[in-house]
Amino acid sequence: MKKKRYSLIPASYLVLIKNNKVLLQRRYNTGYQDGLYGFCAGHVEEKETFVETIIREAKEEIGIDLKADDLGVVHFMQKYVVPNPRELRGRVDVFIKAKKWKGEPKNMEPHKCDDVRWFPLNSLPKNTIPFMKEALKNIKNNKIYSEIGF
Repeated sequence: MKKKRYSLIPASYLVLIKNNKVLLQRRYNTGYQDGLYGFCAGHVEEKETFVETIIREAKEEIGIDLKADDLGVVHFMQKYVVPNPRELRGRVDVFIKAKKWKGEPKNMEPHKCDDVRWFPLNSLPKNTIPFMKEALKNIKNNKIYSEIGF
């Protein structure tokens, strides 16, 4: 019997910083972390890169246009999420910072998000998703890699 390989679920997260503030969205009606703030993000689809994912998600979620040349990876996080079913526990998250973008961020998915707002980097809302708060701390400290849940 062939052993099933362990797999990781990939996701991209967009880090937008302007005037020492970071853009966060409050999740709503999604069934995951509802009521908490986090980055614009999404799962990588088949035959899609992390950069392509965040360009697509930025347009879908907050209505801005990104160019690959204006993006750079600022953090990589590997997570093991125990409450999830075994096949959904392994995660790999890539945090991508945009140097510039076109358009003003706004809520394009009110059925999944009930607030999009800029927050001071040193004063995030108490209801920020913990692993995203940790990622932002690592980004500010130029720490490129972290692990959570192991």
